[in-house]
Amino acid sequence: MSLTAADRMARMIAASRAEDGCLAYSYSIDVLDETLIHVFEVWRDEAVFAAHVDTARLKAWRAAWDEIGLSDRDIMKYEIGVHTPV
Repeated sequence: MSLTAADRMARMIAASRAEDGCLAYSYSIDVLDETLIHVFEVWRDEAVFAAHVDTARLKAWRAAWDEIGLSDRDIMKYEIGVHTPV
């Protein structure tokens, strides 16, 4: 069975959310550009994020990008010191 991009993303999201230290993990399609997918991740600390990046699952996900039509990425890391409800 060949998995669609959406199937693979759903599996990646579920597995990432189950990882120790994952506080948030989601993908969303841009409303104005349906070819653009935003990824939002929040990790407890740098160590758990590094462990996530080093998983075989993430490496396999990235290796499958060409097959499912994902091509480019622009990654930004933000460090937030204080957060409060608005």
